[in-house]
Amino acid sequence: MRLPCLCEVFMNIQIFGKSKCFDTKKAERYFKERRVKFQRIDLARYGMSQGEFSSVKNAVGLAAMVDDKANGAEILAYLAYDADKEGKLLENPALIKTPIVRNGKKATIGFCPEIWKEWS
Repeated sequence: MRLPCLCEVFMNIQIFGKSKCFDTKKAERYFKERRVKFQRIDLARYGMSQGEFSSVKNAVGLAAMVDDKANGAEILAYLAYDADKEGKLLENPALIKTPIVRNGKKATIGFCPEIWKEWS
């Protein structure tokens, strides 16, 4: 009987990404190569729940979540309140930068193997 490695026991990875995002594909490959199971969530199709969004925001900050290159992202600069920005991001997940990789209360945005390595 094979014993699970520590990364299989303690890591509960979720990858929120867009289907055409190169960094999302790199993040998935990173975890596949290390045989770490993960749940992939298509951000454009399913979005994020309020709880997931809040968890990521608490880990990385609201400003880091905005994809400045996305169509329509410039409107966020004109919104005065963070609550309005959050509402706009939840309403239009295409404005969220990807990949978002979550491990419990920890989260990263973008390709961050140096941080993911510390999680195992």
